[in-house]
Amino acid sequence: MDAAFTEEQDEIRRTLRALLDKRCGPDEVRAAVRTPAGHDQALWRQLAGQLGLPGLALPAAYGGAGCGPTELALACEETGRALLPAPLIGTAVLAAPLILALGREEQCAALLPPLAAGELTATLVVPDGQLATALALTGPNDGDWAGGGRAGGIQARQVDGAWRLYGEAGQVLDGHTADVLVVAAHTGGFARSRTLLLAVRATGPDGTETPGLLRTRQTAMDETRPQARIELRDVAAELLGPDPAGDDGAVTATLAATGATAAACLAAEAVGAADAALSRTVGYVKERTQFGRPIGSFQAVQHRLADLYVAVQAARSAAYYAAWAAGGAHPEPGAGGAHPEPGAGGLALAQSLEALRAVAAEAVQLHGGLGFTWEHTAHLYFKRAACDELLLGPVHRLRARAAEQAGLFGAGGPDGAGADDPAGPVARAAVGA
Repeated sequence: MDAAFTEEQDEIRRTLRALLDKRCGPDEVRAAVRTPAGHDQALWRQLAGQLGLPGLALPAAYGGAGCGPTELALACEETGRALLPAPLIGTAVLAAPLILALGREEQCAALLPPLAAGELTATLVVPDGQLATALALTGPNDGDWAGGGRAGGIQARQVDGAWRLYGEAGQVLDGHTADVLVVAAHTGGFARSRTLLLAVRATGPDGTETPGLLRTRQTAMDETRPQARIELRDVAAELLGPDPAGDDGAVTATLAATGATAAACLAAEAVGAADAALSRTVGYVKERTQFGRPIGSFQAVQHRLADLYVAVQAARSAAYYAAWAAGGAHPEPGAGGAHPEPGAGGLALAQSLEALRAVAAEAVQLHGGLGFTWEHTAHLYFKRAACDELLLGPVHRLRARAAEQAGLFGAGGPDGAGADDPAGPVARAAVGA
């Protein structure tokens, strides 16, 4: 593995950071999240038009930049550093890869170019609290998380050859503004239910809301991550790809593959936020004086900051490795082909969320009485840390899933794989080896 970034990757980081430093400070973030859209639409258009951010990982044939998970993760690290409120995760990390993987050629040609250009935004819709499950981050996604034929969830049925959706979902990222909803639904009744992904255009050609679709922005502690409740009442939808005819293996496998990349990007985003919070805290303790000297000169403060620095750097390494592995670049020992490391994304996400939580908590503490005020900048990071773990975790389940995927408790026995079947770095890291 070559750990050095290319000149192009470094340029993506530098350009994006320079723009966000000018346009996305704490005051601008607070102003943006209080708009009806929940983000600065002018800034989003600039990021799309000048930098091609939403199409960074899409093929050039569909108007994208043709980059991979590593470049997308680097971009997410910079947006996380600024706590950028934007539909980047829903559009570029979740919805677009699913459309690309499952959509028919005419569907990809109709949806992906406007998504890459920033003309449309999209998001993934799954039932309440099931995002991590749908992406196979906290457990296998072959269960009935999308409805399973029972009441609740989201159900899909065919009427005169057309698909209709009925159900509801909460905690949908940017769901109140997304132009395209990629909806995970079950069909076939209880005995023969299967999971499908269907695309819904949120508005018609005249700009009015699609009949039967009701979207409500939810109140969230972390306003930089807007969420919405989606209600579907006999809403027309278009199936992504051909009808699987009872076999939803392609859908669940695609969701799991998307989850690996999404975990790497979200881990990098958390690392960026943690790094920014740590930098702000270090700057503060250098200036704040007590007993006639900066509080940063006290050994107890230095030790706490040193521990945070180590945690952030470890999480950054894990996030970079997960992004590299998500691109299928991990060589299997003794084999010539590429083999992604299972569980790398979930483990990196767990480590990054834990690092962000620790840094955000210490930032509040080390800012003293000032840091405890709800309006202080430190609380933007604290809210992000708390809400991301609720949305994507919890951390212990992410780690348990990574250990399961790595075969840590497989044939090698309860203590891990045997000597002839090493579990790999992910498995060792899952237990802190």
